[in-house]
Amino acid sequence: MEPLLCFPDPLPSVVAGVLERAGYPWRAVDGPDQAAGLEPEDGWAGAVISACDDPAGAFALCRSVRSREVPLAPVIVIVGPGQLADLELREDLFDDLCLDPVNPDELTVRLAHLFWRTGRGLRSELLEHGPLVLNLETYQAAVAGRVLDLTYMEYELLRFLAARPGKVFTRETLLSRVWGYEYYGGARTVDVHIRRLRAKLGEEHASLIQTVRSVGYRFGQTTWSP
Repeated sequence: MEPLLCFPDPLPSVVAGVLERAGYPWRAVDGPDQAAGLEPEDGWAGAVISACDDPAGAFALCRSVRSREVPLAPVIVIVGPGQLADLELREDLFDDLCLDPVNPDELTVRLAHLFWRTGRGLRSELLEHGPLVLNLETYQAAVAGRVLDLTYMEYELLRFLAARPGKVFTRETLLSRVWGYEYYGGARTVDVHIRRLRAKLGEEHASLIQTVRSVGYRFGQTTWSP
């Protein structure tokens, strides 16, 4: 997975936090020359460029990466409300924008949508359902931008269910598929882990894991908007 090109250096802490929680590798630069010097062999995966403090430097970097033989995409820019009027003439320099102060949930969703829309490789490492994002490479999970402190088996159980939304699994099936055929624990093991997962997801998102009476559990959806 190639890193995202980010500007400025240092990157605003809220933006860095979003990238870290979602599992995106990234590298901050101070301008086009440093971006060219640090570019990975396979190129940057995309760019997140904040134009709030140094708009001239930010859009110079946008012009640089867009004027190449193969323009860099996706590019998302972060601007203040007062900069919106100047963006009309610069629409070819970016794919999406986010307003400052940055809402972490909004930036997370916009990044995920951009990578899906442009078909870049980062998306394939993420399993997403509404507010829930599972990073399949780093074994991290976040809900509405909040990183979940999961044990390995809690993560594996959540990943198994989230990869098969709507499908109902008995406790016995979950034991064999998640814990493995060599595991001799009882069905109560599943109930305990489901209860812990729901607690960590929080009351608002606990219904992502639904109980099917007399059968078992399935992964569902919550009503959520970014």
